[in-house]
Amino acid sequence: MPANIESRRPTPPNVTEAELDRALAAFAAAIGADKVSTDPEVLKDFQDPYQVPGSATNLASGVVSPTTVEDVQAIVRLANEHRIPLWPISRGKNNGYGGAAPQVRGAVMLSLKDMNKVLEIDEELGYAIVEPGVSWFDLHDAIEAGGHNLVASIVDIGWGGVVSNTLEHGLTYMPYSIDQASHCGFEVVLPSGDLLRTGSGAMDNNPTWPLYKRGLGPTSSELFMQSNLGIVTKMGYWLMPKPEVYMPLWLQLWDDSQMPAVVDALRELMLDGTIDMRPQLSNTLCMASMLTARSDWYDGVGPVPEEIIDKIAKELGLGRWMMRFALYGDEAIVDHNFAKLKKRFESIPTVGVFGEKHGADEWETLPNPHERVQIGVPSLDLYKMAGWSGGDEGGHVDFSPVIPLTAKHAKAAQDLFKSMCTDAGLDYLGGMLPINARATTFINVIPFDTKNPEQVRTAYDHAKRMVAQAGKLGYGEYRAHLSFMDLAADQFGFNDHAQGRFNETLKDTLDPNGIIAPGKSGIWGSRMRQAGYPQR
Repeated sequence: MPANIESRRPTPPNVTEAELDRALAAFAAAIGADKVSTDPEVLKDFQDPYQVPGSATNLASGVVSPTTVEDVQAIVRLANEHRIPLWPISRGKNNGYGGAAPQVRGAVMLSLKDMNKVLEIDEELGYAIVEPGVSWFDLHDAIEAGGHNLVASIVDIGWGGVVSNTLEHGLTYMPYSIDQASHCGFEVVLPSGDLLRTGSGAMDNNPTWPLYKRGLGPTSSELFMQSNLGIVTKMGYWLMPKPEVYMPLWLQLWDDSQMPAVVDALRELMLDGTIDMRPQLSNTLCMASMLTARSDWYDGVGPVPEEIIDKIAKELGLGRWMMRFALYGDEAIVDHNFAKLKKRFESIPTVGVFGEKHGADEWETLPNPHERVQIGVPSLDLYKMAGWSGGDEGGHVDFSPVIPLTAKHAKAAQDLFKSMCTDAGLDYLGGMLPINARATTFINVIPFDTKNPEQVRTAYDHAKRMVAQAGKLGYGEYRAHLSFMDLAADQFGFNDHAQGRFNETLKDTLDPNGIIAPGKSGIWGSRMRQAGYPQR
């Protein structure tokens, strides 16, 4: 890449400025000039927010903001005609994984944030149908405004998108979150501009479209998750009836060496159904980042020393590991399950478990945002962790491989990642979010101060080394940062990368012009491959 590329107007590969201008004019003519922008101030929102300011090279050439499915279809058809790559986003808040930046410089952003209607909420069957711009705040507010006896499983920070988080295999916390079970039924604009509905939606007027994930023949929904084979414009999302009792729980572990034993106990209690939701297990610094800043405790170079971590653990009452989790249901069942899990966990040295029961009239005003999140009440309170290093100008890059939910693998992963952080001179912010009772993501939050270019480069380089080292142990990413999507995809190398070759075949068949999100999840169409992508 030429050294002066940052100063040039971003244009897509093998597209001239004149050709780009003709395409943008065609978009404006089709959907309205007010829905198309090349304003540099507007385009600033479509970058990795945590890169060194001014260093971004993955820049968009423009943004189109459809408000209807027909708009999306028109944009896609014109993009094919003009050979313009599109990078679809819904809310653009996936910050620890690259934010709203496009993978290919010069791509036109397809921002779906103005398609933000909650189209339906059915209390009898417990589901919503939403457009891709709907945030967790929007869904929560629609449920409350309708007086529905329902709650939605949500993420930690409420500004994100329901559809986009789901499509990225994003993790929420309530019972329907296990194995990302909440989604059911997609409406998809294909790369040709044609419109598809998955599962039972393939039948006109089929009432089970948001109720039954399959249909007749192969199930295609998963093909549109973490992929670039289409643009989802509607999605069904299952909602849970409000339980009689909600009991948020906390587990404190004071001896770091006992973390693997906690993992074994957690697996047992999830497998037998005692814990029927997604816990969040975090080490001291990961928890502390949601409450304080690094500078409150330590200003030195290199990782926070063990004695300071011990001090943080004690003064904030966190322990060396802390797990948030919850029970839901009839009070008698909640009481029974609490007694059972408390006995099992507290058989492990230095472990304590505690929590209180709450009725529905208390949920919205619980003082702890962690406890509100687990009952579907969104906020921005937990965004504080981004400022662990650098405060308001702090950032982080995330690496989250999937490992078996066993003591053996938890110890192996922790030993590897902690030692790598120490060697890189970085703080180790680690955690686990079980995907189901058998597997968990092992979260690595790598914080830095965006005002310190060297620290930013160190963090990104460190994340890439972690991807490669974890791959040697057979641990693959559950979602990949924009900066190392290709590297993450390379780790899935069985049978000479048979999965990658299969994905390329699908891409070339469905999207021969390679216009939808080229490079997403390491999947490149033939046109981009011929243009020299991926660039190593």
